[in-house]
Amino acid sequence: MNVQTAAAYMGISVNTLYVWRHRRLGPPSFRMGPGGRVMYRRDLLNAWLSEQQQADSRTNPALNPLNKAPQRRERHRTV
Repeated sequence: MNVQTAAAYMGISVNTLYVWRHRRLGPPSFRMGPGGRVMYRRDLLNAWLSEQQQADSRTNPALNPLNKAPQRRERHRTV
């Protein structure tokens, strides 16, 4: 996919995708052809989106701090 198609597929702006690519935060991309067009593979976009979903505490119950038992505070003794 080209940048425009990938951005539409993910529901984000083209500019956001360019910024993520520049900062090396977004999905994997590569350059193709003599003009060096930036391209994205659909399977890698899906994998990256899945990783982002798993890393989000709102969608991954294992990471949600509200699902953990409360911790007891330790009292510090003065000597």
